Amino acid sequence: MIQQVNLPELGENITSADVVKILVKAGDKIEVNQVLMEIETDKANVELPSEFSGTVKEVHVKEGTIVKTGELIFTLDTSSEKSIAAKEQKKITVGENIKTESAKTDTVNEISEVEYKLPELGENISSATITKVLVNAGDMISVDQILFEIETDKATVEIPSEISGTVKQVKVKDGQTIKTGEVVLIVSSDNTVKSHAANQEKTIEPEKQAISEEAKLEIARTLKDFKDESTANKFGIRRTEIIERIVPASPSVRRFAREIGIDIHKVKGTGAGGRISIDDVKLFAKELNQKIQKGEIQTDSVSVNKEPLPDFTRFGEIERMPMNNVRRKTAEHLSYAWSTVPHVTQFDKADITELEKLRKQFSKQVEIAGGKLTITGILLKVIASAMKIFPQFNSSVDMNNSEIIYKKYINIGVAVDTEKGLLVPVIKDADRKNITKLSVELAEISKKARDKKLGLDDMQGGCFTISNLGGIGGTYFTPVVNSPEVAILGVSKSVVEPVFIDGEFKPRLMMPLSLSYDHRIIDGADAIRFLRWIINALENPFVLSLEA
Repeated sequence: MIQQVNLPELGENITSADVVKILVKAGDKIEVNQVLMEIETDKANVELPSEFSGTVKEVHVKEGTIVKTGELIFTLDTSSEKSIAAKEQKKITVGENIKTESAKTDTVNEISEVEYKLPELGENISSATITKVLVNAGDMISVDQILFEIETDKATVEIPSEISGTVKQVKVKDGQTIKTGEVVLIVSSDNTVKSHAANQEKTIEPEKQAISEEAKLEIARTLKDFKDESTANKFGIRRTEIIERIVPASPSVRRFAREIGIDIHKVKGTGAGGRISIDDVKLFAKELNQKIQKGEIQTDSVSVNKEPLPDFTRFGEIERMPMNNVRRKTAEHLSYAWSTVPHVTQFDKADITELEKLRKQFSKQVEIAGGKLTITGILLKVIASAMKIFPQFNSSVDMNNSEIIYKKYINIGVAVDTEKGLLVPVIKDADRKNITKLSVELAEISKKARDKKLGLDDMQGGCFTISNLGGIGGTYFTPVVNSPEVAILGVSKSVVEPVFIDGEFKPRLMMPLSLSYDHRIIDGADAIRFLRWIINALENPFVLSLEA
């Protein structure tokens, strides 16, 4: 049996990965759970194990390339040699007679490699020009999905798919002239494939399509049931074409709208009978872009007007280095967060003089358990307790539905500085663990981050983030909220300062804190109450037992 292996879902908001190393090649025998390749996402390095045993038939990706989730990466042969020979007899060809046993039936339901050929286009038409290829290798296709736009000497025709499956190979390109019966696609299909007899009934006849666009539009409008394909065929129009023709626009205009990401159904035509021109599409796109820039429309990603960079070589020697995956994703995510979240930052200081004495006193006990007692480990417990008292800090804002999402779990991310860039592993259920357990887990997950061993689950599900730069230096900074979280605490270097207490100045160890928050859900008064509660718990550790 031919088995496709596609890149699986990798986690929240992860749509692609870099292929770091391919560990098998065509012809290799593999077992279940054998690692096939190493990939890198913007969050972690991941080993991809096999779910099947068999023989690698083909490797569809190369090291150093980027693949999308769902994209075909391997083809495996999971059959015995005997069954392989049997299945070779069942190879299906779309567009010509099927000479195997399967031709006697109306459908074939096994996974098969399908050669999709250019069908007969009508009398005296032996070739056509590919004007637009609409699918790529790795794409999932369904029945009636448009695969190509072609042009003959009589008409412009859209070629729909008569099968569903995954495109394994595209054998033609834009501008190429091909003959009827020539293979245009190789498809791995696990769905029903219509028999040749059925395909014969659906031969495209461009001569019938030679009626005017206006006439076709009128026919489409008068048909009460768009599923009535037999009625449509009397006029030489496919059911899928009827649905398209409701929009009065030529194929070239619809293609232009599709290429720039505009839904043609939403464009208002200014031509006769509401006919849509390319200028209408351009105007719609311009108005849409203006609304996005004014904030009148919420978008899934941020579009930033980019000013062209100067030619730096005029001033001296330069070197260009590509961003690694982590740096690129960090830049994209923080740009999105900064542009969509109305940030406010509250600053304050905590007197940790007594806490530092306790930290040193109990550090050996935590080391025996396998961790290291740090201010960050203590803050994990303090913040987890504070989030129970101030639930708005454990929420997310859903502007599309005008809702606030309150979470019943408390997971806290900790920013870790690595040679690849900033990573934020997440400590799960921080409110259910004591400081010793949190310190051990923090040491383990920080080491995994620096050793590039973080898994996808280690990076997901955060409710709040701590960014501690105290080990490096600085006084205050403005951390960027790690959207869709609503707050982040920045910690700077603790410094001994004179503090006026009981009528005199005393040396105290003061730790600067910077709380950035999402002003859509958190008001300034709430923010300072939250921060003062944290400071009070650090200065008076008994508060954790008394109030948390």
